Amino acid sequence: MNAAPLEHPYADFIHRVKKPAQYLGGENGEVRKNWDEVSCRMCLAFPDLYEIGMSHLGYKILYGILNAHPKLLAERAYAPWSDMEQELRDRDEPLRSLENWRPLSDFDVVGFSLQYELTYTNVLLMLDLGGVPRWASERGDDDPLVVCGGPVATHAEPLADFVDVFLIGDGEEKTAELCLTWAALRDAGVPRADRLRTIAQLGGFYVPSLYALEEQADTGFRVVSGALPDSGAGDAELAPYPVQRAIVRDLRKFEFPHAGPVAATETIFDRVSIEIARGCTEGCRFCQAGMIYRPVRERDPQAIIDTIVRAVREGGYDEASLTSLSTADYSAIEPLVNQVMKALDGERVNVSVSSLRAYGLSEAVLDDMKTQRAGGLTFAPEAGTQRMRDVVNKNVTEEQLMETAERVFSRGWSKMKLYFMIGLPTEEDEDVAGIVQTGGRAWEVSHKVRGRKDGKVTVSVSTHVPKPHTPFQWCAMDPYEEVRRKQAILKSEAKQTRVNLRMHDSKGSWLEGVLARGDRRLGAVISGAYDRGARFDSWEERLQLDAWDDAFEAAGVNTGMFLGTIPIDARLPWDHIDVALEEGFLAKEYRKAVKGRLSPPCGKVAGTFVHHTNLDDAENDGRKLVCYDCGVACDMGKMRGDRLVYLDALGAKARRDAPSKIEVDAGMAEADRVARDLDRQPLKNVEQGPPVRLRIGFAKVGRIAFSSHLDLVRLFPRWFRRAELPVFYSEGFHPKIQMSFSPALGLGVASLGEYVDLKLRSDLVTDEMLASMDARLREAAFEGIEVFGTALLGPHDRAIGRILDEAHWVAGVPRQVLREQGMSDEDLMALVSARAEGPLSVTRVQKGKSRVVDVSAALTHVACGEGEDVLRRAGLMGDLLPVRFATTLDPNGTAKPTEVVEALLEGDVGSFHPRLVREGLFARRGERRVSPLELEALRASTDATALDSVTEAHA
Repeated sequence: MNAAPLEHPYADFIHRVKKPAQYLGGENGEVRKNWDEVSCRMCLAFPDLYEIGMSHLGYKILYGILNAHPKLLAERAYAPWSDMEQELRDRDEPLRSLENWRPLSDFDVVGFSLQYELTYTNVLLMLDLGGVPRWASERGDDDPLVVCGGPVATHAEPLADFVDVFLIGDGEEKTAELCLTWAALRDAGVPRADRLRTIAQLGGFYVPSLYALEEQADTGFRVVSGALPDSGAGDAELAPYPVQRAIVRDLRKFEFPHAGPVAATETIFDRVSIEIARGCTEGCRFCQAGMIYRPVRERDPQAIIDTIVRAVREGGYDEASLTSLSTADYSAIEPLVNQVMKALDGERVNVSVSSLRAYGLSEAVLDDMKTQRAGGLTFAPEAGTQRMRDVVNKNVTEEQLMETAERVFSRGWSKMKLYFMIGLPTEEDEDVAGIVQTGGRAWEVSHKVRGRKDGKVTVSVSTHVPKPHTPFQWCAMDPYEEVRRKQAILKSEAKQTRVNLRMHDSKGSWLEGVLARGDRRLGAVISGAYDRGARFDSWEERLQLDAWDDAFEAAGVNTGMFLGTIPIDARLPWDHIDVALEEGFLAKEYRKAVKGRLSPPCGKVAGTFVHHTNLDDAENDGRKLVCYDCGVACDMGKMRGDRLVYLDALGAKARRDAPSKIEVDAGMAEADRVARDLDRQPLKNVEQGPPVRLRIGFAKVGRIAFSSHLDLVRLFPRWFRRAELPVFYSEGFHPKIQMSFSPALGLGVASLGEYVDLKLRSDLVTDEMLASMDARLREAAFEGIEVFGTALLGPHDRAIGRILDEAHWVAGVPRQVLREQGMSDEDLMALVSARAEGPLSVTRVQKGKSRVVDVSAALTHVACGEGEDVLRRAGLMGDLLPVRFATTLDPNGTAKPTEVVEALLEGDVGSFHPRLVREGLFARRGERRVSPLELEALRASTDATALDSVTEAHA
C-alpha cells in the first residue's frame, strides 16, 4: 500500500456533520500545488454549499486558468452548513480550503462569485470563519485581498463595505492579471491602499473605497458621484469613472477545461457541463444575464466535442450537457448535437441540451436527443398570454409553443416543464390565468399525441424581481400580498386542468429586490442580519425574515424606497458600472415594453428566428443579420463567417443530404413509426453477451473514508469507466453498471479490506486485460482507494455479501481523552479485559423505539493494545491506544462496531472519541479465516488440505 496520508485537521470531529466529504477535498482531478513555489495564492470561495458550487462553470474555468499558470495557485472553499459552522466555532477552528487545508486568511486573494443577492450573508460567514476581517476598512497590509465577481457584482453596492475589489465582466484575463499585480506590489512593499489604487487603474475593476457618494433628493438613493481626487497628482482621480466591463471578445483564446475536480458527493448537476457560448441573442427585458453578457460569443465546435469527450473519459461521467444562456441559438446546434453523440457513441453517456427556447427547435435535434434517457424537456415561455410575451420581448407565439409540444411528445418524451413568472410590468389577472391555460393546452397536445400514455406537463411559476441593467430596472415590484393573490388565481385555474402547478415561495423575493436595487447603506443591514443569525437566505427553510426586519429597523432603512417605481431619469446606485450598453438603450426598451412592442432577436437573419442548419442554405442567404444597436458593437460580418466555418467543420452539408424524417416516415408502416417514436429505451434489446464477475479488494483510507456508501455507489462507476473496463449494463430506460459491495461502513470509518463484485462483458475480457487489471484499476482510482487484489469469479462463486462471516476492527482511543478522564493505558486495558469476560449488551434506539442488543453474541475476539500498525496504515494520526476486536456478520443482524466499543468502554462511546478502522472481512471455514479473494479455499469449503494453504489474513 501507499504511504498513509496526513490526517486532516477536521478529522476528530468531521464525522459529526452531514456530508463530511464536502469539506475535505481529495477529489479526482483536484490540483494541489506547492504553496511556497508560487507568487500568488487565490482561494475561490463560493458562498453556498459544495453541492451547488461544484456545478458552477465560472469557477471551473478560473480553477483551470489559474492553476495552469506557473506563478499562481487556486484552491476552493464553500460555505459550511450550520452543523459544520457550529463545530468550527466550538473548536475555534478556521474554515479551510479543500486542497492544502489552508485557512482563508493565509491566501493572498479570496475571491467570491456573486450569483444571487441572497448569498450576501454567506460571504460574511466565510470571511468570519476564515479569519478575514469583515469590513474592508479594517484589513491591513497582510490581510487577503477580497474580490467579488459574477453577475451580481454589477450592482453590489450593498456589499461594497465588505469587498476590496469588484471584478466587472469576464474573468478569464482579469483574474490572473489581478493576482500577479497584487503579488508584485506586495513583494515590493507597497502599502495596501496604494495597491488598491493600482488595481483600479487596470480597468474592469471597481474599488469602492476610491469613490465618493452622494444622496439624491428625489429618490433618497446614495449613488456613486465619481472617483475621489488624487491629492498628490493635481486634477487626476484615483480610479476610472465609470467602471468599464471587461469583455473577452474571443472565447476560443480560453478553451473550456476538460479537467477539474470530480465531486466527492452528490451535486445539483452531477455531470460534465460545457459552456458552448456566452451571451444571448433573445433580448428578454427581464433578464439581466442577457443584457450584461453581450455580445454573443461562441466556442469552436470541434473544441467543444474534444473537450466533452476528454472530460467524460477522464472524469468517468455518464452524463454530459451542452449549456449556455440560450443553447438552441448556437449557430451550429443541430450538427453539434449530432457530432457530440457520435463521438460518445458506445460510451453509455447521456447528452442533454439546457436552456432551450420554445421555437425553432428542429426535428433533427429532437430526433438526435430522443435516444437519451432524460424523461422530459424544459422550456421557458415566461408569460401566459401573447400580450405579456410581447411585453417581456419573448419572441415566441402560442402556435410555436404548441408545435414544440407536439414535436416533443411525438418523439417519446413523457414530461414537459414550462417556466413562467408573475409580477411582470402591466400584468393583468387574465395574463396570470393564461399561465396555467397555456400549460393545459400543452397537456392536451400530449393527450392527442400519446393517447392513454398522455404526458405530464409541469407549470413552474416564480416571482419577477426587477433587476439592474435591464429595461425593467425602473419598475415597481409586486408586494407580497399581491403575489399571494395572483398565486391564488393560479391555484384556482390549475384545478380545472391536468397540469402540475409548482410555485416558488415568495417570502424572500422582496428581500432579493431590496438587495438588488439597494445602495451602500444596506451594508449595515447585511451585517446586522448576519449577527442575528441570517445564513443561507436563498434556502426557504433557512430564511429568517425576523432577523432582516430587525436589521432594517436598527439601521433606519425603509425598504419601500427600493421596491417602488423609480423615475426613468433618476440616478441609480449602479449607474457607475458601465456594462457596455448604449446610453438610453434600456430606457428605449422599457418604453417599447409598456407599449407591447417587440424587438427582434439580434444576430439572426431578418424575417426568421431559425438558424440555418446546413452550409448551402447559409452560404446562399444574402439577407442581413439583425442588429438593434444596444451599444456592444457586434461584428456581424465575423458572426456570419464563423457560422459558415462551424457548419462546414461539422459536416452540416453531408447531414442535409441524408434522408429527412418526412422521407423516412413515408416508407414506414404507421404502427412501426409510432413504435419507433415512442420507444426511448436505448438498451432494451442490446446484445452484451453473458456477464462475468470480477471481485476487487480495496482499502478505503484518508479523506474518502468520509464519503458515504451512497457516494461510493455513485463514484465507483466513474472509476471503472476511467479504467476502461468493459462493464456490463442493466437493460431498460436507465442502464446501470452492475455492482455489489461488502457491508457498508459508517461515515469516517476507514478500511483496509473492502470488496466489490463487478459484472463485466465476457466477450470483451481478455487474458491481457486480466493480467493488467490491478494496474489499470490502481492508475484510475480515486485518492484513498487502494487496490490490493482482484479475482475473476466463476459461475458458481457466491456473491460477496453471501460469503462473509466475520469482520475485524481496530478502535483508536485518543490517549489525551483518557488522561482527561483520569485513566492510564493500563486502566483502559484492565477495563476492556474485564468487560470482555462478561455478558455485554447495549440499548439501541431506532425510530423512537429502543431494544437491547446482545453484543457478546457477536464478539469473537478482543485485545487491547494491539493494532497500532492498522491505525497508521489507515492514515489515522495522533497518540491513539488501539483496541482490536472481531465481530460476526449475521444477515439477520449483528452488533455495530460502535456498539461494541460502547459496551467495552462501559459508557457513551462519544465520550472517548474512538477512531474506527475495519481491518478486514473474512469467510469462516472451520477454524480458518479465508480472504474473499482466495476462491479455491472458498470452493474447497471443508477440505482441510486446501484450507492449510490459506493464510489467516491477507497481507
